[in-house]
Amino acid sequence: MGEQRPGYELVIFDWDGTLMDSVGKIVACMARLARELARPVPSEAAIRDIIGLSMTKALAQLFPHETPQVYRQMQACFRQHYLELDTTPSPLFEGSRDLLVQLKARGYRLAIATGKGRQGLERVLQETGLGEYFDASRCADEAESKPHPQMLQQLLHQLRLGPEQAIMVGDSVHDLFMAKNAGMDAIGVSYGAHSAVQLRGAAPKAIIDTAEELLAHL
Repeated sequence: MGEQRPGYELVIFDWDGTLMDSVGKIVACMARLARELARPVPSEAAIRDIIGLSMTKALAQLFPHETPQVYRQMQACFRQHYLELDTTPSPLFEGSRDLLVQLKARGYRLAIATGKGRQGLERVLQETGLGEYFDASRCADEAESKPHPQMLQQLLHQLRLGPEQAIMVGDSVHDLFMAKNAGMDAIGVSYGAHSAVQLRGAAPKAIIDTAEELLAHL
């Protein structure tokens, strides 16, 4: 058992742009999708703004007014580029693994709330070997898309905790507003999809520049 301490019992992480440096790969694959399907290529800023949303909501924001059939084609195209064709690296951020080890040693419970689908999350957890650190997870195909609080509400219900006992850590305003909508504190990370200036607009408890800094705010 880890040491007992007052305050938060559960730390909930976003995945892309928070634990894994996958923003560049997502931007590249979304641009490739647009070119392949002869659609205007969204700006990098526009693509960064959808990171954290469910794929359905992200595509509707980037490519409005398409038919359901085209959206299905887009999802398949993105998946093919992300899993098979695009070679942009997506390593864990420096310090991510050590952070999870230290949090578990201190007695925290850990969870994930991600815009990934379940299949995608399970794949990266297996590839990184991080699955053992998490007590629970929720994905975008299992609940309403961020910033709706349903993912967090489901995690709290499963782990039998109140919102005051948990904190959300994420790199996008979608993560921070999701936490706010759930009545939960949040910490923003400045090295992912959104800048510190953007994150401040969602009034997080703190903004950190490295994974290790999180320990100081808990």
